[in-house]
Amino acid sequence: MPRLADEEAEVQNLVEAHMEAMLGVTFLASEFSTGPVHGGRIDSLGIDENGSPVVVEYKRSTDAGVINQGLFYLAWLMDHRDAFRHLVRDRLGAQATARVRWSAPRLICVAGDFTRYDLHAVREHRHSIDLVRYRIFGDEHFGLETVASAGGTRAPAKAGRRRVTGREKRAERPHGAMGELAAAVDEVLLGLGEGVTKVENQTYTAYQRLQNFACVCPRKSRLLVYLKASPAEVELVSGFSRDVTGLGHHGTGNLEVRLYTERDLERAQELFRMSYAAT
Repeated sequence: MPRLADEEAEVQNLVEAHMEAMLGVTFLASEFSTGPVHGGRIDSLGIDENGSPVVVEYKRSTDAGVINQGLFYLAWLMDHRDAFRHLVRDRLGAQATARVRWSAPRLICVAGDFTRYDLHAVREHRHSIDLVRYRIFGDEHFGLETVASAGGTRAPAKAGRRRVTGREKRAERPHGAMGELAAAVDEVLLGLGEGVTKVENQTYTAYQRLQNFACVCPRKSRLLVYLKASPAEVELVSGFSRDVTGLGHHGTGNLEVRLYTERDLERAQELFRMSYAAT
């Protein structure tokens, strides 16, 4: 039977030990002190796949204060950016420090459960917040489930899934036929399920479900889409899909899909769904 942890530290230790696999976040520090004046400790600090700072807060069961506590620490982090940069440089090096993007810092709350007021607060807030429910199964299994996500900007009611984060310089948008194809890809990826967040960077657009499941890189004559679906589990087709494990590219994911026309998009949709499910 699934159960809650005996104490909060058990949840924190499990997530920190597997943070990249579970959340798509590189772990940086545990119980990070905010100094004698502020007088607090951030449960976990990390940086996500797109360079955004991440505050992770934990609660053993349901706690109405988890979001406010996390936002309290997120505000401190935004006012002490040098402290975060120094931490990234010490742990990951100068190259990672240069990738830090402050336009969309994130708060991830991991708890036994959340109230309906928490769910409402997330959808109304201007920050990027993910509510994640955990359960422990037996002695060896630990599961996470995303309960609610918001990308930090309100979208019109008709397009509730279109939450766009990031205000830095974005990649030049494709025009003409490629622009129409990009719009069609955008609609398909955002329509895969609730809680999809769109993050625009200089070289790619990421689609997140807690962590990236698709990264779209525009080119003059095609769109390159990088997915988290395992290349070993799909039939690779020359000129359409390939395994890029270990090869440098923009965005994240080991499966590259090349889209030239909307017919290619139709062929790719099952791969999109596989990647969405994998995250």
